[in-house]
Amino acid sequence: MLIKILHAADFHLDSPFDSLSGEKARERRREQRELFLSISEICEREGVEAVLLPGDLLDSERTSFETCEILLEVFKSIKAEVFIAPGNHDYVSPGSPYLTLKFPKNVHIFTSPEITKLEFPEKGFTVWGAGFAGDSSPPLMTGFRAGGEGVKIMVMHGDVKQPRSTYNPISEAEIAASGLDYLALGHVHSFSGIRKAGGTFYAYPGCPEGRGFDETGEKGVLIGTVGQGFCDLKFLPLGGRKYEILNVDLSEAGDALSAILPHLPRDSGRDIYKIVLTGEFEGSLDLESLAEKLSDRFYALTIKDRTRIRRDIWEKAGEDTLRGIFLRKMRKKYEEAKTEEERERIVLAVRFGLSALDNGEEYGT
Repeated sequence: MLIKILHAADFHLDSPFDSLSGEKARERRREQRELFLSISEICEREGVEAVLLPGDLLDSERTSFETCEILLEVFKSIKAEVFIAPGNHDYVSPGSPYLTLKFPKNVHIFTSPEITKLEFPEKGFTVWGAGFAGDSSPPLMTGFRAGGEGVKIMVMHGDVKQPRSTYNPISEAEIAASGLDYLALGHVHSFSGIRKAGGTFYAYPGCPEGRGFDETGEKGVLIGTVGQGFCDLKFLPLGGRKYEILNVDLSEAGDALSAILPHLPRDSGRDIYKIVLTGEFEGSLDLESLAEKLSDRFYALTIKDRTRIRRDIWEKAGEDTLRGIFLRKMRKKYEEAKTEEERERIVLAVRFGLSALDNGEEYGT
C-alpha cells in the first residue's frame, strides 16, 4: 500500500515582515495567503491523499479575518485528509483558531500534547500526532511505539538531534524505535533532505517561502508516496519571493556602484536582497544613495557596509599635512577603541574625513 502525501510546514501566515515598509508588509501577508491557496491546486493536480502540516501554519494567535477565511476555503477545496500538529507559534490556546473555527470534516487537528492516533483502515494508513500547548514543549515522543497494520505516519513539530531544545526535542534513537514509516516534521526552516533512522524515514520540508535573510534561497514543500518501509518524496518549489544575500568585494574598486553592477543577477526583480560590501576600501560609502540607484532592480533592498580601511591607510599619518594630522588623531582613537562597534564608527569617520579633505572626491582615486 502506497499513500500519496503532501508535507508542508512553517507557513507562518500573518507574519509581521517588520523589515519591510508597511505597504510591502501588507502585500507580503497577502502573498502568503495566495501561496497557501496553491496547496489546494497541487493536491488536486497530484491526487494527494493526505496533507501533513506539522506546525507553525500561523505565525501567532492573532490571526486575521482574511487568513481565517483562506484556511477554510483551502481546506474545503481539498479532497484529501488534512492533519495539523500545532507548533510553538500557533500553539493551542483558548482563543486559537484551531478551537474557534469550524473546519470541514477532512481536517484533523491534534490539539492535545499527548500523542493520539487517527485510523483510516479503508485507506490503509494511520496517523499519529500531538500539538504544542504553549510556546515551548517537553519531549513528546519518549517511549512512543506505533502499532497496527498499514502505513504508519506521524505529524509532529519538534527539534531533532537538539537534546537541550525547548521545542519538543527528538532523538534519532526515538525515531528509530518508533515503528513509523514516515515522520513529517516541522520547525526547521530549511529542507533537511530525506533522512532515515532505523526503519523510519523523516524530513523537514523547510518553510514554503522565506521571511528573512536567515531563510534564503528556493523554498517549497515535499510531495510523493510513502508506504511500509518505503519513501519516495520530491522537493517541490512553490515559486514565492526569495531572500538572497550578495557579497561584493570592494578591495580593487574605484567606486562601490561600479563594483556592484557586474554582480547583479538579471532576474532579481521579484526578490528581497541584502548586498554586503566587503574587503578593504578607502573611499566613503553613501549607502542611502547606492540603495536609491539600485532599488528598481529588486522588490526590496538592504545594503550593509562590512568593508575595512586598507591596512596601509595609516602610513599617510606621517605626512606633515592636514591629512596627516587628521589620520594621527584618528589612528590614536582607533587603537584605544575597546569594541568592534567603536572601531567601525571611527573607520566611517576616517572615510568621511578623507572624502571632505579631497573636496568630496573619494580618497585614492
